[in-house]
Amino acid sequence: MNISYTELLKDAIEASKKSYSPYSTFPVGACVLYESGNKYQGCNVENASYGLTLCAERNAISNAIINGETSKIEAIAIYSPKQKRCLPCGACRQWLSEFAKNEKETKIILEDTNDKILVLSLEDIFPYGFKFDE
Repeated sequence: MNISYTELLKDAIEASKKSYSPYSTFPVGACVLYESGNKYQGCNVENASYGLTLCAERNAISNAIINGETSKIEAIAIYSPKQKRCLPCGACRQWLSEFAKNEKETKIILEDTNDKILVLSLEDIFPYGFKFDE
């Protein structure tokens, strides 16, 4: 991988600045890296009807799909200026599972409480994602 985890986290930080989060005031940015080497950003976009809110992670994955990405996810960085270790919600974990290289190798990149980078695997945070083929 030519793209560093530090670079991915910086891109997630930049994406968080574009968040539309007037209801929760909890901006989140994500940057997803695919096996192809392409990366895509997303931010959370809220709606007055909370159930219609789009998380940053799903926004980044959707951005990849609309841009024709067909390879698998290598890593995703997630950032919020309001919370260290900003982990994805359950719906986003399932989306990551759907498009991941695999649960052991796909990395989740977060800002840790000591301002260092924390790297987890998708398996660490979502060990039993729903799959049709299992």
